[in-house]
Amino acid sequence: MRYWAYFLSKAAAAAAVLWLVWKGIYAVMPEPETFLYMRVSRFPQDLGWTSALLGFWLLIVGAAYLVVWDQRRRCRTCLRLLRMPVERGSWGLATLLNPPRLESICPYGHGTMELPEVHVTGAAPPQWHAHGNMWTELEKRDSGGK
Repeated sequence: MRYWAYFLSKAAAAAAVLWLVWKGIYAVMPEPETFLYMRVSRFPQDLGWTSALLGFWLLIVGAAYLVVWDQRRRCRTCLRLLRMPVERGSWGLATLLNPPRLESICPYGHGTMELPEVHVTGAAPPQWHAHGNMWTELEKRDSGGK
């Protein structure tokens, strides 16, 4: 739940910044002049306005990509960035038994994220493997396995 709340707050913050940029573009770009008592629309007739909309659209797409990209690199429990990427698998057996993948781990041991590097049957989603409480295992070893 915390993971998705963080994602929504990042998306809302990006939307607020983009809304301010939109208001700035609207304030800076002048309204087109009336021509023969007709008021023409801005988008298809005004090159400056159309270029500004294109740039704004690219800014929206870039911001959405960055929000999703950052969210995919975070721990599902503590929201910290995943660290220590390790390459697993073999390129020689990439299509059958042991496809190559990239695993990153949470610095506090909450889990690992497995990203496939070869997409044989389409885009495979990343897999999150949550770890149990690692401190209980260490306490068992310290107490002699009792």
